[in-house]
Amino acid sequence: MLKTFLQLLGEDAPVFRRYAWMAVAHGLLCGLTITALAPLLSRLLAGDLGGAARWLAVLLAGVIACWAWRRRVEQAGVRVGTTVLQTARHRLGDHVASLPVGWFTPQNTARLSHIVTQGTMAVAQLPAHVFTPVIGGLVTPFVIVGALFALHWQLGLIALAGLPLLAGVLFLTGRLARRADGAFHERYAGASQRMVEFSQAQSVLRAFNGEGGGMRFLEQAVDRQRQSATRLIFLSSLAAVLNVWAIQAVFAALLVAAAVWLNGSLGGALATPDVIGAIVALLLVGRYIDPLLEVAGYGDALRGARGQLDAIRELFAVQPLPETDTPQAPGDAAIELRGLHFRYAPDAAEVLRGIDLRIAPGSMTALIGPSGSGKTTLARLIARFFDASQGSVLIGGVDVRRMSGAQLAGQLSQIFQDSYLFTGSIADNIRVGKPDATEAELMQAARQAGVTEIVARLPQGMDTPVGEGGARLSGGERQRIAIARALLKNAPILLVDEATAALDAENQHVIAETLARLRGRCTLVVIAHQLSTVAMADQIVVLEDGRVVEQGAPADLRERRGRYAEFLAQRQAAKGWRITAADGARP
Repeated sequence: MLKTFLQLLGEDAPVFRRYAWMAVAHGLLCGLTITALAPLLSRLLAGDLGGAARWLAVLLAGVIACWAWRRRVEQAGVRVGTTVLQTARHRLGDHVASLPVGWFTPQNTARLSHIVTQGTMAVAQLPAHVFTPVIGGLVTPFVIVGALFALHWQLGLIALAGLPLLAGVLFLTGRLARRADGAFHERYAGASQRMVEFSQAQSVLRAFNGEGGGMRFLEQAVDRQRQSATRLIFLSSLAAVLNVWAIQAVFAALLVAAAVWLNGSLGGALATPDVIGAIVALLLVGRYIDPLLEVAGYGDALRGARGQLDAIRELFAVQPLPETDTPQAPGDAAIELRGLHFRYAPDAAEVLRGIDLRIAPGSMTALIGPSGSGKTTLARLIARFFDASQGSVLIGGVDVRRMSGAQLAGQLSQIFQDSYLFTGSIADNIRVGKPDATEAELMQAARQAGVTEIVARLPQGMDTPVGEGGARLSGGERQRIAIARALLKNAPILLVDEATAALDAENQHVIAETLARLRGRCTLVVIAHQLSTVAMADQIVVLEDGRVVEQGAPADLRERRGRYAEFLAQRQAAKGWRITAADGARP
C-alpha cells in the first residue's frame, strides 16, 4: 500500500517520508511517556514522594511534548494530502495520456473517473486522519513491551507474542472484507455511469419506455450497488468484531499472567518490589491494548484506502505503448500490413488472422464485411490504438512502432462512428484538427462537411456553443462537425469508420462527394456500407472472421460473383424495398 502511495507521489515522495518518520517518532514519544507511569507509580507505592514528584514532572513534560509533536505531525500530514491533490492527479493524467487509445473503453473510463474524483480525494485524507494514529498505534505497543520485559519477562514475552498474532488476525479480517470492498467500488462506478447515461439519454429511453424514462437499467445498477454495500457492511462488522476479540484475548492472557504473579507476591508485605512490579505491570497491560484497539478501529478506513490505492496501482500497471528512441519518418502515405494477427487479451480469441494488405498512397480502399469481421480493429491498428499481437503495420515503409507518437499522429486523421465534441463553440471543435488554421481554411472544411448548412440557421453561427459532449446538437450535426475537424487537419492518411451512418441521404451525398475529391490527395481507408461510397473505391477488401476473403477493384470483384457480389445484391435489394399504402412492403 505504501509503495503505491509513494508511486503516486513520484518525485514528491520525500514529503511523505519526512511525515512518516515524524509519525514514528511521535509513536515512540507516546510510548516512552506511557512507560513513565511505571517509575511514578513505583515511587508512590514505595512512599518516595520526592522521586514520584520528579517522575510526575517527566510525565507532564512528555504529555506536553506529545501534544506539540502531534500537531506538527498532523500539519505534515496535511502537506502530504495537499501534495496528492496538487501533483498526483497531474501524474495520473500524464500516465493516462500515454496509454493506448484502445484502453479507453466505457468500463475503464468509468473506473478512471472514479479514481480521479473520489479515489485521489480519499487517498489525500489518509496521512492526516488515518496514517498518524495507525503508525502511532503500531509503534507505541513495542515501547510498552520493552517496559514489560524490564518488569517481568514472562509478561513481556506474552505481549510480544501477541503482536504477530494480532497482525495475522488483522490481515485475515482485512482479506475477508477487501474483496467485498472492491466489489462495492466497482458497483458504485457502474451505478454512477448508469446515472449519467440515464440523464443524457432521456429522449431514447422515453421513446422506447414511455414516461418511466427507462428506469430499469438504472434500478438494476442501484440494486447491485445496494447488495454489494450490504455485504460490505456485514463483512466489515464481522472483521471489526474479530479484531476486538483477538485484542481482548491477548489482554486476557496478560491479565491472567499478571494476576498470577500478583497472587504469588502477596505472601509478604504489600510494599515489596514484586507486588509493586505486579501492580505497575497491570497498569501497563491496560495501556498496552489502547493503541491496538485504535488501530483495529481504523480497519475499515485502511481497507477502503487499500481499495483506492489498489485501483491506482492497477492504473499505473497498464503499460503505455513503447516509444522508440530513434524514430524514423515515413517515406510516403502508403499503408502495408504484413502477417497481421491481433487479439484483445492473451486468453481471448484472435480478431484478425494473418492479414496481408498493401494500400497505395493516394488511393481509396473500402473495407466491407459483416459485423465482427475485424474492420474497425484493422483501422485502429493502423492508427496504433494497440500493437499487433503478431506481424507489423507499416506507413510509408516504416513500422508504426518505429515512429514517434507525434510522427504517427501527423500522418493520420480519423473520423469515428461515434464522435465526441468538446465544450465550446462549433468553430472551436473544428479547430481541434488544426488550431492555427486560418478563417478561410476553417470555412472550407465546414463547407466540405456540410457544416455551413447547420450554422446558417443558428443565430450565433460558428460561435454557437455545442454543449457538453455536443448535447445541444443532433447526432448528424455532431458527425458533420467531426468530419470537418478531420478535413481541416488535412493529414496524408484519412481513416473513416462509418462516417455517414448518422446522416440523411442529402448529407451522405455531400460526404461522398468530399471523399471523391480527396482521392489522389490523401490515402483513404473507409469502412462503409453505402453503395455510393464503396463503388468509388480503387480497392475493396472483404473481411470475414478476421481474414481477407476477397480483394480487388470493384469491377473485378463484381465479375467474380463472390462475397462482394453478394454484398451488392443485398444492398440493392434493401434499396429497392418501399412501403405503399396498398400492399405494405414489397420489392
